[in-house]
Amino acid sequence: MPPAHPCQPAQPWCLQRRVLPQHTDHAGVMWHGAYVAWLEEGRVEALACVGVDYAELSSRGLEMPVVSLGIDFRQPLRHGDQVTLLSEILDFQGVKLPWVSRFMGPGDRLMAVARVELVLVSRLGGPLTKVQRRYPEDLGSAVARLQAGPGAGL
Repeated sequence: MPPAHPCQPAQPWCLQRRVLPQHTDHAGVMWHGAYVAWLEEGRVEALACVGVDYAELSSRGLEMPVVSLGIDFRQPLRHGDQVTLLSEILDFQGVKLPWVSRFMGPGDRLMAVARVELVLVSRLGGPLTKVQRRYPEDLGSAVARLQAGPGAGL
């Protein structure tokens, strides 16, 4: 029996992209900043799938900035490669929301692994922010759905 497609339910959150010319350097290798952009896109899309519109969250005075980011590049992605980004939330304890993402390239090869930690902050009427130790009920429920994965049906 062939393996399940990586974007089927009960799997990690999935984002599929193709490496385009604007993602690469002069040698046709994907630029490191493009990985970061795709990581953010994957998180925002996963939030949307569980009913959290990031723009609406921001309009409530809440943000989820990155406080830690690490990428382990294993093999280069190149112009034209089809890429599947598989992301999931690790155990959520304390104030940091940890994500791990795998960049899968041609032949389902692992090309890179990234770990990103976010915190929830509230803006206090200006540029000052305060880390939120407790999530609003709706956002806490959404995070539980994110942790369960797209096929959990919570």
